[in-house]
Amino acid sequence: MGLMEEVLAMAGSSGAQQGPHATALAAIMAYINSPQVGGIAGLQSMFQQGGLGNIVSSWIASGQNLPVSASQLQNVLHAGALQQAAQQAGMDASQLTGMMSSLLPHLVDKLSPNGQVPDASTLQKMMQGLGALRASA
Repeated sequence: MGLMEEVLAMAGSSGAQQGPHATALAAIMAYINSPQVGGIAGLQSMFQQGGLGNIVSSWIASGQNLPVSASQLQNVLHAGALQQAAQQAGMDASQLTGMMSSLLPHLVDKLSPNGQVPDASTLQKMMQGLGALRASA
């Protein structure tokens, strides 16, 4: 099972939900990799600055992932990059933020094995195959 399939399964996405969630997951990956965000390390910094450092730290560390709400995400995420990722996915930013609240904790968890935040080149390697998943969505 590939990274994206694992994340979708962890988020409870199955059947009819899988297509929209796969599209949202691709948009989330584009958001994380945008220059405005700067990968997992940049996302971590945004959460810390927004007072949600404990939440993102739980996703990176081993153990239970703390939940995050769509409204919490709207307060810490880079609005311009979020809007761009949502447009590329064919949805509005609030739709994407809603899906992010369930998918992002699992995605960051999977992208930070052993509690280590990947550098940009490692993150790119981990995300290979995303285009194939998105194309099948």
